[in-house]
Amino acid sequence: METAYYDRALETADRAALEGHQLARLRPLLDTLLAHNHFYGPRLRAAGLTSGADIRTLDDLRHLPFTHKHELVADQAAHPPYGSFHTYPPSAYTRLHQTSGTTGKPLRLADTPESWDWWLRCWGFVYRGAGVTTEDRVFCAFSFGPFIGFWAAFEGAQRLGAMVIAGGGQTSEQRLQMLLDNEVTVLVCTPTYALRLAEVAREQGIDPSATPVRLTIHAGEPGANIPSTKQRIERAWGARCIDHAGATEVGAHSFEAVEEPGGIYVNEAEFILEVLDPATGAPADEGELVLTNLGRVGCPVLRYRTGDRVRVARDHRGTRAFRWLEGGILGRVDDMLTVRGVNVFPSAIENLVRRFGEVDEFAVEVYQERAMDELELQLEVARGEPQVICEAVAREVWVALGFRPRVRAVPVGSLPRFELKARRVRDRRPRPA
Repeated sequence: METAYYDRALETADRAALEGHQLARLRPLLDTLLAHNHFYGPRLRAAGLTSGADIRTLDDLRHLPFTHKHELVADQAAHPPYGSFHTYPPSAYTRLHQTSGTTGKPLRLADTPESWDWWLRCWGFVYRGAGVTTEDRVFCAFSFGPFIGFWAAFEGAQRLGAMVIAGGGQTSEQRLQMLLDNEVTVLVCTPTYALRLAEVAREQGIDPSATPVRLTIHAGEPGANIPSTKQRIERAWGARCIDHAGATEVGAHSFEAVEEPGGIYVNEAEFILEVLDPATGAPADEGELVLTNLGRVGCPVLRYRTGDRVRVARDHRGTRAFRWLEGGILGRVDDMLTVRGVNVFPSAIENLVRRFGEVDEFAVEVYQERAMDELELQLEVARGEPQVICEAVAREVWVALGFRPRVRAVPVGSLPRFELKARRVRDRRPRPA
């Protein structure tokens, strides 16, 4: 398979050249923030920075403060409506989006025309890494609300030269019909929704694997990087399932190369990558992903603690010079569940449940009973004997994760379906005072 690059020179540059490129982008960015950004300017000066030239190597970046999402939220509340972390006056901005609000109050972020062009460039790496060409018809199966990823995915495909089709304002049945009528070859949506759309197709007597769809591209939640979920999507659609990672406040920062499943490349042409031990803050191969974006001057983040847990494969020898995250985004550093002394990540549970093709959907509840932690799996068993499947899933969890969950079957169709980020885990244990 021939490798498709968006910017071959940067994607194949040696480490010294790549870091030189990053420094050349970082220094003028810092100069602009020192002069114009009322959030970052004082923070940089307090760290002893007088100009971008003070950063002589990427190691010097460690002297600058981290940025946390709660700081941006607090700044926006203190300086409504957009906060002081935007570099220019409001009249300079032409687009406004906001975070999904999954973990708290939505954060509003605006982009200048230049910053929006940067977003579309980042999506160019995503699409070319997936092997999308001008011959493709890209269907964005989203609601097209204020969340940025939908709009960037749509316009990024257009910028690449592919035909792009919007799926907003439609039911799943209508989206499926549009996909069929237009002979769509690339489906862009969350992993959960790809499975839901395949489920709708089967309910209508349509085999989704018989459609022209050859690629599915996903973000917004773990799934496309979870082996059993990825395999289920690929079996359902008869297509290659591609992972991608990004965030409204950071940008479209990572992408999977179609010829290299099992991980994602961080786009080091547009981002500076750090991985830190969440407890100590020391550099690590596995830990929290920290990013500095280099092209979003109007709404930048420096050393942003994403909260995503990743593992850098130091010995990866792939098609690109960018660093490769083995397994993609492994989960959130704060989403670990502790049940009877066992640490469990929701992505590990999903990987086990998705191995059972008889299960269409599932949910997780964690609660206390007689002062003991309990984890219950609720399964929609669409095929086979429900009790047999539940017992098999319970055994799989016991062998793989080391604790015995309660597993019960629930009526098919009774669990919620999600178009955006799935929320399958409910922790009902009392919170410490």
